[in-house]
Amino acid sequence: MSENGRLVVVLVLLGMGWGLSMPLTKIAVRDGYGHFGLVFWQLAIGAVVLGALQLIRRRPLPITPTTVIFCTFIAVLGTILPNSVGYNAAYHLPAGIMSIAVSTVAMFAFPVALALGNDRFSVLRLLGLVLGLAGVALIALPETSLPDPAMGIWILIALIAPMCYALEGNIVAKWGTHGMGPIQTLFGASVIGAVLALPLALGSGQFIAPHWPPAQADLALIALSTIHAVVYSTYVWLVGRAGSVFAAQVSYLVMGFGVLWSMALLGERYALWIWAAFALMLTGVALVQPRGKAPLAPAPAPVQTARRPGNET
Repeated sequence: MSENGRLVVVLVLLGMGWGLSMPLTKIAVRDGYGHFGLVFWQLAIGAVVLGALQLIRRRPLPITPTTVIFCTFIAVLGTILPNSVGYNAAYHLPAGIMSIAVSTVAMFAFPVALALGNDRFSVLRLLGLVLGLAGVALIALPETSLPDPAMGIWILIALIAPMCYALEGNIVAKWGTHGMGPIQTLFGASVIGAVLALPLALGSGQFIAPHWPPAQADLALIALSTIHAVVYSTYVWLVGRAGSVFAAQVSYLVMGFGVLWSMALLGERYALWIWAAFALMLTGVALVQPRGKAPLAPAPAPVQTARRPGNET
């Protein structure tokens, strides 16, 4: 298989994995687990997976005041805040709807990029943003689109997560990762995030104590956390290998696979309004995607024989 063919396979696997996280999230929250407990274990399991990768790669995390502050920022804006909101919204919304909502990251990223000077104005990308917002309206406004019209407010709440991701990505794109590679950044953010989330989980009474045998929600949480760490790390690798434009196409696959996985695993079915919104969102994402080649986070330096060299994000 050619190099391009292998990269396409990686892209599809990423979309499948990320899409699978949507119904897994629904399974994890529907049994009553609180969002802070889920966030803690996602970060803790992610820290273990990424820590193992760090040991294999033999690239220690540089610990300075600057890197600690930056990893704390990534932990809060990239996981604790958006995932807390996302877990709450997932309890009230179908998993397929959450898949569509999460795909709006690129649409929120465009106006943030303009505000920070990371991008130039484009009429086509503005049109994509308008189509994306129209898709959200088709989900939230018609009384027959959702199983319960009262869910409409949770669509707006669910959009807080992609707004956080868009802001995080643009900040990383503008100011970089302070000399750290993407895996180092994610590992540091996971460790710090777990430390911050633990007292939140304990103080709110939402801590999830490990037990045996694990329930279905426990298995979903373990799978979700592992997928998040592996898939996001692979995504950052793909950005460095193939460029941000190619890697950003995973948005289509996450949306599509998220809907398909939700239909297969949870038996979800959607009204005609939802499918119309799905089409609008796909078109909007296609128009809003960045046109440049620069990755959102610096690619890790190649390993050299004589020395060890030093974006969800």
